[in-house]
Amino acid sequence: MTSEPRDPPQFYLTSPAPCPYLPGREERKVFTHLVGRRAGVLNDALTHSGFRRSQTIAYRPACENCKACVSVRILCAEFSPNRTQKKLMARNADIYGDLAPARADVEQFRLFRSYLDSRHADGGMADMAMLDYGMMIEDSHVESRIALYRLPPVKNGLGPSPGPLAACCLTDVLEDGLSMVYSFYDPALPRRSLGAYMILDHIEKAKALGLPHLYLGYWVEGSRKMDYKAQYLPQERLGPGGWTRVG
Repeated sequence: MTSEPRDPPQFYLTSPAPCPYLPGREERKVFTHLVGRRAGVLNDALTHSGFRRSQTIAYRPACENCKACVSVRILCAEFSPNRTQKKLMARNADIYGDLAPARADVEQFRLFRSYLDSRHADGGMADMAMLDYGMMIEDSHVESRIALYRLPPVKNGLGPSPGPLAACCLTDVLEDGLSMVYSFYDPALPRRSLGAYMILDHIEKAKALGLPHLYLGYWVEGSRKMDYKAQYLPQERLGPGGWTRVG
């Protein structure tokens, strides 16, 4: 009788760094590597425990004096869009979105650079080149997809061609849901509110796949960057006693 080795993952702690969400505070993270054939199972378990994925790393906040970062997941089957969200979905009814294999290309990178230059020019990703972008999308040992959202096809003398790429989202497929790892969109289309639209569309995609949850990462009370995540109800938030329903 043989048994599969079950080496436990090794966890590491980062040094203190300025908090990106709350001014005047510092953050630390605990992280481990997601590699090998058991990476998918480990990613599922860690996501259920409040971790997030970045390439082959799973991490979560480990700040000594602050517990402001709270993992959030939407209860997709029970979600019903409010009036504002219904209007947003109708406004973007002409957009076609598809979950494609996680492969990077130049068209995606151009949109990514446009988004960074407009929204996060002084952020930690500001200097990313095509090679870096390709690793962000493709360097994964878990089941990942990229959601591609296109505007209506362009008509020309040669016939219709694919519409311009308007938004993208790197998405993990978990055993119990979808996890939005990183999203970006065309900053020249503010009326479409594409960031919010991608969340609404991922809820529908999770429903279609029979998956109960959409993982949104961390909600941080008091952070304007993260306040929007509280708008999608009902949802569950991870606390010391486990996942607690809100809404």
